[in-house]
Amino acid sequence: MPVLLDPLHYALGGLAGMIVGFALALVGGGGSILAVPLLIYLVGVGDAHVAIGTSALAVAVNAATGLASHARAGTVRWRCGAMFAAAGIAGAAAGSTLGKAMDGEKLLALFALVMLAVAGLMLRGGGRTGDPDARCGRANAPKVLGFGLATGGFAGFFGIGGGFLIVPALVTAARLPMINAVGTSLIAVTAFGVTTAVNYAGSGLVSWPLALLLVGGGIAGGLVGTCAAARLSARGRLAPVFAVLIILVALFMLWRSLAPAISATA
Repeated sequence: MPVLLDPLHYALGGLAGMIVGFALALVGGGGSILAVPLLIYLVGVGDAHVAIGTSALAVAVNAATGLASHARAGTVRWRCGAMFAAAGIAGAAAGSTLGKAMDGEKLLALFALVMLAVAGLMLRGGGRTGDPDARCGRANAPKVLGFGLATGGFAGFFGIGGGFLIVPALVTAARLPMINAVGTSLIAVTAFGVTTAVNYAGSGLVSWPLALLLVGGGIAGGLVGTCAAARLSARGRLAPVFAVLIILVALFMLWRSLAPAISATA
């Protein structure tokens, strides 16, 4: 189903992309989880499924751009990424199919709960450093494939890149150092996003103009965010601030999703 919006709301779509790109560049991850609520509450997309399908496409394109940069820097472990993504594609296909069949308001409420969990992980941080010589092979293949399948299903269900889950999964399953886990994760983020977007597009649940605006805005916001991050000496404080922002957005989404049910029972 096409999404028909006026020029103002399409302009807001570009602004939403800038916010997501800025957040990603500034805190190094997690910004894509803002795309769905921004499309719904800022841009005015009335269908949660269209918002999820459209954001999945934009996330995939932005992840592919980031993957190219990490590949040039030599931080991508291609074999690990291929194994993880191959299993995750099956999970993303199943997860996105299940997500399409679920009521939009219930899906948003679950999405908000996921955002709260993500914020908790960001506030908690992590102390694992990984093994610089770690490789993916027969010994750890079941673990890598299992984590990939589960993470792909989760990412497909909610139409998100899932980088906040993929990075720690790669550190845990493959013992990759953080810098390699981040670069390698973009293989999976791209694959999961494409799989989810294709599934949703097949049902007419992707707004192509909005997806292009999200990508274009994301590139512009990313450039600004990169410059800002380079100038901020207290970067370590940015992740907690961003986590608080996610919490506030999630609480707002829960209120919007649950308020009608609460009013009906009152």
